[in-house]
Amino acid sequence: MNIYFACSITGGRRDETVYQQFVAALLAAGHEVPTQRLASPEAMADEASLGPQEIYRRDTAWIDGCDLLLAEVSTPSHGVGYEIAYALGQGKRAICMHRAGVKVSKMITGNPDTNLTIFAYATPDEAMLWLAKTLE
Repeated sequence: MNIYFACSITGGRRDETVYQQFVAALLAAGHEVPTQRLASPEAMADEASLGPQEIYRRDTAWIDGCDLLLAEVSTPSHGVGYEIAYALGQGKRAICMHRAGVKVSKMITGNPDTNLTIFAYATPDEAMLWLAKTLE
């Protein structure tokens, strides 16, 4: 499955190690993750070298080509919110995962779109076990 992994870049990198664990698990399960580089420590520097239009064109093309958008939404991010809305607008399935106890935007948690699933996890391992079962 081609999975667009969305995570905060300019909004904060507090969960970077979690992003890396998610991407590693997805790749190990045989999924394609065109955005895998966004989980790396170099993501901020890589993205800084690209212009806004280039990032928009690249990311929307990746979303257009994906089977599913998976977003880690524990750290608020305008870009991730936009990517979720864009994917849903294209009729794509979107899964938003976040650490339990973290406040998540009501624009996400209140969205009734049947293609949207939200999952709160206690540990990254719990999240990946749940995701593996969900993607079966």
